[in-house]
Amino acid sequence: MDAKITLSFNEAIAIKAKKYAEKNNVSLSRLVEFLLDKVTSSGYTSFEEFPVADWVSQVAEGSAVYQTKARSAKSLKKEYYSAKK
Repeated sequence: MDAKITLSFNEAIAIKAKKYAEKNNVSLSRLVEFLLDKVTSSGYTSFEEFPVADWVSQVAEGSAVYQTKARSAKSLKKEYYSAKK
């Protein structure tokens, strides 16, 4: 069950957070909920202990894949259809 709360942020931070959430296809509420869950359930005793890199990786939709060579349309189509099976 969701509970409503009111939070106040610096306006510039709020704007950046909204853009970040939109870019990552998540609501700002869910992003804040995720961060608060991680901070409160991981046994951190201070904010400085919270590993920022861990939550960035967890929020991202998988690891980055870098391609070093051009691929043909035919190979891309084949890969696409084989992934759908």
